[in-house]
Amino acid sequence: MSYQRKDLYEQSATQAIEGHVKAILELLGEDPAREGLLKTPQRVAKALQYLTKGYEEDGKQILQSAIFEEQYSEMVLMRDIELYSTCEHHMLPFTGKAHVAYIPDGRITGLSKIARVVETYARRLQVQERLTVQIRDCIQEALSPLGVAVVIEAHHSCMQLRGVEKANALTTTSAFSGIFLKDPRTRNEFLSLIR
Repeated sequence: MSYQRKDLYEQSATQAIEGHVKAILELLGEDPAREGLLKTPQRVAKALQYLTKGYEEDGKQILQSAIFEEQYSEMVLMRDIELYSTCEHHMLPFTGKAHVAYIPDGRITGLSKIARVVETYARRLQVQERLTVQIRDCIQEALSPLGVAVVIEAHHSCMQLRGVEKANALTTTSAFSGIFLKDPRTRNEFLSLIR
């Protein structure tokens, strides 16, 4: 898609979302013409587009843009990668951190690329379980390492602000491949390093 065509598409999408937000405000009993709400439909449209920008990105491509041949076969771990995502069930945010490790098999990637992969999949309508697996699978497919480990810890505002209203509940998910699945010592080393 050309830049100009993409720009026109984004403008059209923004305008369509604005119209729906205006209708939602009316259904909630608000007056979208009220001074404080005049620009709300546009702000919400742009916020939603930003929060879901991951649909336009390819995690595998991000990793493959910086692959280096390196005979290193010990664990590479990035801890506490901040993540901000949106629950697909209530369209409310969930926030937390990801811990990602892989054991190279002759190829490494730039460290910032791992954080960008987390960001790419987090910036979509998500469930934490799928997000965890998508990050693992992306790294496994792009780098073909000896194994990948991903643990995500997150607070879900859909549980904090509505429903059960449990403000301190922390959800932890994990996904492992390769040596992290087969060798308990390697998995335990990873788990001890992220504690």
